[in-house]
Amino acid sequence: MLAQRRTFTPDLAADARRFLDLLCELRCRSHRHRGAAVADRLSDHRQASSSIGARTEYTLSYPNLEVQASLNDSLLQGACAVIYRCQPGGTAASCTDLLLAHNLAGLQAHLNSLFASIPHDWYRNNPIAQYEGYWASIFYSHFAALGLDIRLEDVTNQGRIDMAVLFNGQVYLFEFKVVEQTPEGKALAQLQAKNYAEKYRSRGEPMHLIGVEFSSSARNVVGFELLTLEAT
Repeated sequence: MLAQRRTFTPDLAADARRFLDLLCELRCRSHRHRGAAVADRLSDHRQASSSIGARTEYTLSYPNLEVQASLNDSLLQGACAVIYRCQPGGTAASCTDLLLAHNLAGLQAHLNSLFASIPHDWYRNNPIAQYEGYWASIFYSHFAALGLDIRLEDVTNQGRIDMAVLFNGQVYLFEFKVVEQTPEGKALAQLQAKNYAEKYRSRGEPMHLIGVEFSSSARNVVGFELLTLEAT
């Protein structure tokens, strides 16, 4: 059944090793105070920890917005090292400039460069490019590195918005889809059909519905449709 539904079943041990290798490569950035903050948060959760035999499980979260942004920024650098070396200030800084200027056409080109920088070895002998979660996780990490107000799987009375970003008096609602080669327009269509914008209409801010489609064969963004709803 998992094979028929094309459900990705990763090699968790190998993935864990790769993740640990990536963490070991992260740059040292104020480890003292960040380590103390994480330790404090870990201490907060010890009372609710669960133990089964010799195994103890803890629930960890970000101690503050700075650590959340910094960790996502560092992980993104590990994933997309090429583009970080080529662009002064990194991808996060240029993304901020584009959002401040509300340059969504430039944002599309920026995202194309981001995904084009991912090493092809990531796709070798595995079907990861077929899964929406893979594309969405990188997309999220990129925006989370900015320290913005981001809501994932944002629940409404009609379904869930893949990602909502509230920034600079604007509301950006993203829907993600994976296609084989050419865009099909289903991402933006879902945003409209489900009337997801209604949840944020009371803010009185411009809302931008953005349907993003990723190609599993091209390994990049092939569809970036935009519909702007002016403030009422």
